[in-house]
Amino acid sequence: MTSTDRTTIVSAPGKVLLAGGYLVLDPAFSGLVVATDARFYTLIRPGHHSTTTEPYKVVVRSPQFNNATWTYWITLQGTTIDFSPSKEDESRNTFVELALNYSFAMLAHLVPAETLTKTLESGLEIVIAGNNDFYSQRKELETRGLDLNTESLTQIPLFASTHTTLSKVHKTGLGSSAALITSLVAAIFIHFDASKLQQDHTTNTQFLHNVAQFVHCLAQGKVGSGFDVSSAVWGSHTYRRFSPEVLQSVMHQDAIQDIPALLKIVTPKETAWDNVVVPFKLAPRLHLMLADIDAGSHTPTLVSNVLKWRKTKPEEANGLWSRLGGSNDKVVELLKELDQVAKSHTVAYDRSIQKASTVTASAWAGLVNQTITNEDATLELLVKIYAEFLTVRRYLREMSELSEVPVEPEEQTRLLDACMTVPGVLMAGVPGAGGFDAIFCIVLSDESRKGVEGVWSGFQEMSVGPLLCQESVEGGLVVELGHGHGDNKPLSEHTPTVQRLLQL
Repeated sequence: MTSTDRTTIVSAPGKVLLAGGYLVLDPAFSGLVVATDARFYTLIRPGHHSTTTEPYKVVVRSPQFNNATWTYWITLQGTTIDFSPSKEDESRNTFVELALNYSFAMLAHLVPAETLTKTLESGLEIVIAGNNDFYSQRKELETRGLDLNTESLTQIPLFASTHTTLSKVHKTGLGSSAALITSLVAAIFIHFDASKLQQDHTTNTQFLHNVAQFVHCLAQGKVGSGFDVSSAVWGSHTYRRFSPEVLQSVMHQDAIQDIPALLKIVTPKETAWDNVVVPFKLAPRLHLMLADIDAGSHTPTLVSNVLKWRKTKPEEANGLWSRLGGSNDKVVELLKELDQVAKSHTVAYDRSIQKASTVTASAWAGLVNQTITNEDATLELLVKIYAEFLTVRRYLREMSELSEVPVEPEEQTRLLDACMTVPGVLMAGVPGAGGFDAIFCIVLSDESRKGVEGVWSGFQEMSVGPLLCQESVEGGLVVELGHGHGDNKPLSEHTPTVQRLLQL
């Protein structure tokens, strides 16, 4: 299949920052980010605007939103590309526009002009869609006369309408913009075969990561921590951010005028990015649950106010950050130990998890026998994880009080405490920057899951909407169709998700 007639689909996962909120902004601290099986997809295929003369037409559609079609025109001039949004579009999409503009500008320096021309002469159609969990489904459930629960959510079709515009949609905090940018940038480079120009799979993936980080930062107007893009590329891992200085020199719209300088920064062998990524996965039989809270917090405001407090009261803040960072690291270390025990003593581990799932976490210490056995090793780790995460939450509440920022608001505290009364719940917390956006729980059994859902549905202070997604098995970038990407195995074009995408 040639680049002129093939379809390329690339997906990237959403994320949950289980530990490291705020601290992950500082290179001195790390965070634990878990990828979800809710994914963003970018589909690229030939358009219906065949022409032998420029400009070439690129149409981008996001079918889940009202008035979400954007048209762009591309003119090739050697290694320079003129990229122009259509003046007839009802709206602009900064994230998509910047991703396309810079990706094509870099492509002009990376692939032969004839390759670009041949692939663009029919025009391009780009379809962007995210799993339903990225957006609140309350309106769709209301339209269908369904209650707000997991059973109802399973009845909603893939890539359901949000019944609103992109600017007004209620997001659930899974990192939609990072997953979108990552899947879009990767799809473009893969579709034009530019991703193969790096030395090997690792540097290829690093290159796509670096480009996505740059575009995402530029679209947001600042160099953020980058953990969301990192997770979209590499899946679940512990993350230590890259030095912001890496991108400072190109954090302006005029960077488009000097693409060779930008390419030097995003090419792994040219510029050393000092981010640290260490793969992670939850131990077997630990299940991640997520819920959307229909109250809402503006994350940039939360972050800004916490950083303002840290700046005005550095001694107070830095002491708390160090203690919180130590507890976060301890939780990660214990979770990794638990995974090792599960591998080394599978039968004993399974028995222990089954035993722990029938009582509340506060009673687990009483299950540990006096004589040390493999089962006791599992139970002791569960007790330590439970206790250490309670310490993390205590520090977050202290941060809330000292900074006067609702990192773990009182309503959320009551909700999380109620979740912890359910047998088999290991952890319950507010992910990322906290606030009123979302909560997560890690549970040990299906009965525990049902118990937590019962708490959510019966909670009166806020509307708690469950999400269907869980920890991702596949992790980062995956190519469903089109040219393969490194070691990824293309999925069958007959999977329900791919079939639905092809119909959009």
